[in-house]
Amino acid sequence: MVAVVNSSFDITSYLAESKARIEVALDNSLGPERPEELREAMRYSLLAGGKRLRPILCIAACELAGGKVNEVLPTAVAVEMIHTMSLIHDDLPAMDNDDLRRGRPTNHKVYGDAIAILAGDALLTRAFEMVSIRTKNVPSERLLKVIGELSLVAGAPGLVGGQVEDLKCERKEVDLSTLEFIHLHKTGSLLKASVICGALIAGADEKLLEALKTYAKGIGLAFQIIDDILDVTSSSDVLGKTAGKDLIADKTTYPKLLGIDESRKRADELIKQAKDALNPWASNSAPLIALADYITSRDR
Repeated sequence: MVAVVNSSFDITSYLAESKARIEVALDNSLGPERPEELREAMRYSLLAGGKRLRPILCIAACELAGGKVNEVLPTAVAVEMIHTMSLIHDDLPAMDNDDLRRGRPTNHKVYGDAIAILAGDALLTRAFEMVSIRTKNVPSERLLKVIGELSLVAGAPGLVGGQVEDLKCERKEVDLSTLEFIHLHKTGSLLKASVICGALIAGADEKLLEALKTYAKGIGLAFQIIDDILDVTSSSDVLGKTAGKDLIADKTTYPKLLGIDESRKRADELIKQAKDALNPWASNSAPLIALADYITSRDR
């Protein structure tokens, strides 16, 4: 059964308006860090653009649960800070060793490895400041739950564990379950946290949280499948990052295991499962439904 929503929902306008609001909040989130080089390095990556999908998901989930944008915006910024940290560190020579991110040189190519690592560290810790200190008019018990969720996603149970497994599996034969473990942790965990943290800020009940976990798992895996496909089918100019790098690193991807057509079919199935989970809230879930469809239709 497919979720029924308002088919006239304007996702293009929603994305543009949400992104504009998030860009202002991100710009205002960084203070007079010293030394100046650290501040420049933090701003270089945090304000480099991108889809801002994670903070937008955070806001949409909060609104679905009855919350207000001004209450969730610091958490949305925190999610994007953690995401940016992961990109900075992922691009380092000791990790994926990439030269291009969001259409321009990666952080370590501009500021050097040491400053890039420290800029990522500073963004990670600033994320917890955003939630704990800069959030207004939200009960402390909700903020504590958000901090716990972000702690899990930023550590070994989430991004770090996924990155370690990803590094271990380079140039090795990997089965589908291992590949999904990597993607659910390295990519899917932060997408899930974006959705769940937004709902927690609004005080969502357990029934909605469980549905959103199913939704988030589906879009998280689908997002990475589409990323794997685009790495094969698109160009560096379109992606804003180095195309074909998974092939160069001999990484196992969904297209490598399943082929492109089957990979697209798997992504479509996951998106359907994600949308179906929100059926009981169909009248209010148009942004999240449209965001799920956006994930499989994007070209970068």
